[in-house]
Amino acid sequence: MTIQELRTALVSRTTTATSVAEQHYARIAADDGPSGKGINSYLALSRDRALAQAAKIDALAAKGDPLPALAGVPVGIKDVLTMTGSPATASSLILKGYMPPYDATAVTRLEAAGAVLLGKLNCDEFAMGSSNENSAYGPVRNPRALDRVPGGSSGGSAAAVAAGFAVASLGSDTGGSIRQPAAFCGVVGVLPTYGRISRFGLIAFASSLDRVGPFTTNVRDAATMLGVLAGQDAKDATSSDRPVGDYVGALEKPVKGLRIGVPAEYFGEGLNSEIRAAIENALDGLRAAGCEIKKITLPHTKYAIPTYYVVATAEASANLSRFDGVRFGLRADGVKTLSAMFRETRDQGFGAEVKRRILLGTYALSAGYYDAYYLKAQQVRTLLTRDFLAAFAEVDAIVAPITPTPPWKLGEKTADPLQMYLEDIYSVAASLAGICAMSVPCGQTAAGLPIGVQIMGPHFNEETMLRVALSIETAQT
Repeated sequence: MTIQELRTALVSRTTTATSVAEQHYARIAADDGPSGKGINSYLALSRDRALAQAAKIDALAAKGDPLPALAGVPVGIKDVLTMTGSPATASSLILKGYMPPYDATAVTRLEAAGAVLLGKLNCDEFAMGSSNENSAYGPVRNPRALDRVPGGSSGGSAAAVAAGFAVASLGSDTGGSIRQPAAFCGVVGVLPTYGRISRFGLIAFASSLDRVGPFTTNVRDAATMLGVLAGQDAKDATSSDRPVGDYVGALEKPVKGLRIGVPAEYFGEGLNSEIRAAIENALDGLRAAGCEIKKITLPHTKYAIPTYYVVATAEASANLSRFDGVRFGLRADGVKTLSAMFRETRDQGFGAEVKRRILLGTYALSAGYYDAYYLKAQQVRTLLTRDFLAAFAEVDAIVAPITPTPPWKLGEKTADPLQMYLEDIYSVAASLAGICAMSVPCGQTAAGLPIGVQIMGPHFNEETMLRVALSIETAQT
């Protein structure tokens, strides 16, 4: 059921928000746990809060009052966002049992718009990963192929929507963590421009890269979610005061005449042939809709992966230093000194991938290496941003792959971190540049695995990006 279909059903009284919420909980109980399909997308359910909100929506509908934008919409929340009454673990043992005393701004805005918040969703620990196999609470399975990964780090958010455990969900994206799982699970995922959605209440990984965004089953629902979430927040100094666009209204505009850039660097060696064919087919559809397809170049793309893994790990090293066993979460037992407590708590609480990234980032920031690594990475980041600014002077949007391969089998790449990092090759550049981007389904492989295409837009021009996405989506149906 789409957001609009649910709204129509509530207004006509053919269903109730309470009934819809209960149906979703029944589906979660049947298929998310080990007794069912074992998808493992939810870490905690917020049944009391959800049903109280559903009752409020039903009371409004019964009186015939106007319903808010997301009235009765069941939404799951990635477990890196705080939500009172529910744990916020970031899928890490070090935050096991932590109950935050406040809601993230994104959570507040969803609930104010009538959304029914079902619970907290599994993810890679502290949002570090590309497969959702780094969670301390077990991996998430891809609902489209249970032996495959759902992508990461927001694998639980993508899987919940794909499995029908939520109509929409919230994820976070630092280097591809919304777009890649959306592509792997066959749903829509939006990375808004940096500063478009408040990060207040988001457990930080890399503060200059982290962004909150929605997952939905279709582009129109994504536009609706984005309209609710976007806007300045006094609690987040990095949020923008730029006016929020009419994202749903923009979908009514035709794409005829838009200039679509196709970057040569994204179609080289290593791109799966079926993904290449599906994206070329999507480009043919845009051409048939009246778009001008132009070849462009983003010359510094080859430096995006090393740049990202210096900047992101350095910021992670700084951000995760707050987890020391003193203020919240896990505290190691049986230690006699403060320094020993720090060491033991972090050793017990952090998983292998998080430790790896903390070590990489600490090294990059250390005396004698700061200029050679972190400062140089920031300079290259500027060059990557300039590439996009130059490209957007010539085109209105960019269409490219989001993943080089279809979803791989669980456990297939866990022994080779570098191979896993290279899966982000098409996603990290947009993250570093701060532009908006999204993934929309554009077909499937011969084996039935979903394929997603990436649409990138200029800073704060989500409207054009969504229009292109809708045109691709429409051509698929």
